[in-house]
Amino acid sequence: MPGLGDLGKILIFLGLVIVLLGVFLLIFGKIPFLGKLPGDIYVSRKNFTIYFPLATCILLSLILSLIARLWSKK
Repeated sequence: MPGLGDLGKILIFLGLVIVLLGVFLLIFGKIPFLGKLPGDIYVSRKNFTIYFPLATCILLSLILSLIARLWSKK
């Protein structure tokens, strides 16, 4: 079946993406300021807590966009 070769390539690519994401989380999970930037929203009440790392999301988006732009220039 000719379609299975393409499926295999897609699965290998997705596996590599998951591995890279895991390495990224291991490395950046230990940076003390990540997730505690000014602009991260943290609301704590008696019954619930809401945390949304808005500034961290924007920073990571900018970094990943820069990496993607530099990578696509090649």
